[in-house]
Amino acid sequence: MARRFSFAPVTAAALLAAAFAFPGMAAADTYWHPTNNEAGAKTYPEHFKSSKSREQVQAEAAAAAREGASRFNSSNYPAPVQSTGPGKTRQQVLDELAQETPAQRNARQQALAG
Repeated sequence: MARRFSFAPVTAAALLAAAFAFPGMAAADTYWHPTNNEAGAKTYPEHFKSSKSREQVQAEAAAAAREGASRFNSSNYPAPVQSTGPGKTRQQVLDELAQETPAQRNARQQALAG
């Protein structure tokens, strides 16, 4: 008996191939594309679309630098430690640690452990 050719398997295979192809095509205009290597992604600067002008970005960077919170200025990272009062000598700190009670020591260790 002769078998009839059915278009259903061919149609299903074509739809499945399209379903796997379209997400990659949708990402073709993004700034970065996934890759199958160690890096995991490749950037395409020409695909980047910004809503800000170059002058706006430069003005924002200058304002952030004046405020001391600029990520472009590596001298501000990590953020500088602000003193809360007069400092203690090493000996003063060691004396305080030697005089703390077991409950205080346990509480301090718990706080430092996170």
